[in-house]
Amino acid sequence: MWRTWSGTRQARPRRLRTPNSTAEVATAVRSAAGEGLRVRMVGSGHSFTGAAVTSDMMLAPTALAALRRVDPESGTVTVEAGLPLRDLNEALSGHGVALANMGDIATQTVAGAVQTGTHGTGRDTGGLASQVRGMELVLADGSVASCSPTENADLFDAARVGLGGFGVATALTLAVRPAFLLHAREEPMPLDEVLGRLRQLRSSNEHFEFYWFPHTGRTLTKANNRSEGPAAPLPPFRRWLDDEFLANSAFELINRLGRRVPPAIPTINQLSARALSARDYVDTSHHVFTSPRRVRFVEMEYAIPAGELPDVLREIRATVRRRGHRISFPVEVRFAPPEDAWLSPAHGRDTAYVAAHVYRGTPHEDYFADLEAVFTSVWGRPHWGKLHTRDPRYLEGVYPRFGAAMEVRDRVDPTRRFGSDYLTSVFGP
Repeated sequence: MWRTWSGTRQARPRRLRTPNSTAEVATAVRSAAGEGLRVRMVGSGHSFTGAAVTSDMMLAPTALAALRRVDPESGTVTVEAGLPLRDLNEALSGHGVALANMGDIATQTVAGAVQTGTHGTGRDTGGLASQVRGMELVLADGSVASCSPTENADLFDAARVGLGGFGVATALTLAVRPAFLLHAREEPMPLDEVLGRLRQLRSSNEHFEFYWFPHTGRTLTKANNRSEGPAAPLPPFRRWLDDEFLANSAFELINRLGRRVPPAIPTINQLSARALSARDYVDTSHHVFTSPRRVRFVEMEYAIPAGELPDVLREIRATVRRRGHRISFPVEVRFAPPEDAWLSPAHGRDTAYVAAHVYRGTPHEDYFADLEAVFTSVWGRPHWGKLHTRDPRYLEGVYPRFGAAMEVRDRVDPTRRFGSDYLTSVFGP
């Protein structure tokens, strides 16, 4: 039995393969075709949807985890699909290079993170898919194809954020830069002030994000900018206290209490938000970008036009109050510049990502449905790995190149060897 990290999905495939090379992936795909089975490659299971779920053949990429090549002169690295991001970060650090931007969780595999549109926050640099310079794919007929902006460009544009629906990604070439330090500044700020200063906060920081605590008017802001150093990381005890004890152990207990006694959540949030304190440090980039996340949750996230963010957040705040929702998790807001991957949620527009979380085991359906109505009113695009209810008709209306991507899919996988129930629900049959 295979399960997602959050427990939202499970699968019992008829065949499980752990290929250790591209050739073995190709052999597995041909074998599946001979048996009439569909094929899905899983990652770390960190998606909340059924993106990796199959009852046919499942490929586990745990043995496809090599760093194939590092080329500091061209500013690229080639990495196999199954390497977890946390291991990639350490390997890159050993070569004196780093990713320019990444999300705050590093447990995902490289291919899984790229294929679902995983992102961080950035003024100038987008999500992981925007940092991909080339891909190696095993196609439905078992052949191996390379794609890049200059080779099979339409396949490259469609498959970067392709949910494995165009082929099995076995290796990716990523852009890197010389290793760098980030100066991190975190401070509480009233929500109204954040929204009023949003243009300035975004333009003056390379990486800006904030967390709004429902039932309060308070946020925690985070601004990260490159620094010449010297490094001044948090003292070990402060890092343990903030990132392990408060953000994980204590937060777990708070959410358990809130699940048992929902009317207490607004008071808990008020106390938690008032207890926030500022911190300021300089550390290696991936130590600033990422942090441990051990409290299990379910999540919905939408990419909306950045200019709509103030009105959207005000409407969410009013909806929470009007509908009587009791939400213990903060709402996370991040930003991305326009991206060119056809199915990236930030494709072609300045984007604000708004993520809503609910503690695992807490009813979330009504809350997510209410928020989804707000997001879709401004033509929001759902994160491919987070819970949503959008169908191909809606998605075709918000992705200008959706039809072009589906034409590529028809060409490279006409029999839907890489199909699944989830892909049918978002891409169509």
